[in-house]
Amino acid sequence: MTKANLLRKPLANEGLIHDITPESANWGYVGFALHRLKKGDSLSFETGSTEVILVLVQGRATLASAKESFGELGQRMDVFEQTTPHCVYVPNNDSWTATATTDCELAVCRAPGKGNHAARVIDNIQTETRGKGTNTRIIHPIAMEDKDIADSLLVTEVFTPDGHWSSYPPHRHDEDNFPDMTYLEETYYHRLNPAQGFGIQRVFTEDGSLDETMAVSDRDVVLVPKGHHPCASPYGYSMYYLNVMAGPMRKWRFQNHPDHDWIAQRDAK
Repeated sequence: MTKANLLRKPLANEGLIHDITPESANWGYVGFALHRLKKGDSLSFETGSTEVILVLVQGRATLASAKESFGELGQRMDVFEQTTPHCVYVPNNDSWTATATTDCELAVCRAPGKGNHAARVIDNIQTETRGKGTNTRIIHPIAMEDKDIADSLLVTEVFTPDGHWSSYPPHRHDEDNFPDMTYLEETYYHRLNPAQGFGIQRVFTEDGSLDETMAVSDRDVVLVPKGHHPCASPYGYSMYYLNVMAGPMRKWRFQNHPDHDWIAQRDAK
C-alpha cells in the first residue's frame, strides 16, 4: 500500500497558505485555497469555470464580485470565538476581490459552477450542536444542501472540544449511488487551540486499500478522496475545521462504517 499524500502542510506563514486544485489532489471537483492577509493587502481573481465560496475564517475584509460590492464583512477576530462566519458566494464566469481591513484569514472554496446562482452574502448561518458525550461538537452549516445557493459546493464548519471526536462514527461518501450515497470529495482545513497542539485524523477504506492516520497541526489540510475520515482532539486542545465537499450531485448522503454504526443507532434512541 503506497502513501496517498493526504496531509498537506502550509506553503508559507503569510500570503498564500494553501492552494489545492483538482490536479494537485488527483481528483475531479474540489479546490481549496487559504490566504493570510495583512491589513491593507488585496486579492483579485477570476472564477473561470468554478463557483467560489469565500469564508472569512477570522478578521475583516471588504469583499466584492464583478457586479456588486458587499462592503466590509467579518465579525470574529479569532476563529475560536465560535461565532458564525461571514461568507460570500461568487458564481463561475465572474470575479472577486478582497481587501483586508484587519489582519485576516480568508478561505476560498471552489468547485465546478453552472451559472445557476447569483453572487450574494450567505446569511442565516445557524449554530447547531451534534452528537452525544465526547462525540459532541458545534456545527456551522454554511452552505449545505438545504440552502439552494450553489451548483456544486457544500461547505460547513465544525468545532470539536478538547478530548472529543467528530466526523464520528466513521462514515464515507465515496459512491455515486443516490439516494443511498453520494460521491463527494472533501477537504479538512484544521485549526488548533492553543496553536501548538495537534489532532488526529484517520482516512481509511473498509477493504484496507487506504488506511492513513495523521497527526494534524494548526493550519494543515487533510484530503479525503474516499473512505471513512474521523477526527480526534486530545485533552487540552480544541479543534476547528472547515469542510469543503463537491461531487457530481450536490447532496450529502453517507453511510457509517458497519462495525461502528451501532453507536449512531444507540445515540438515536
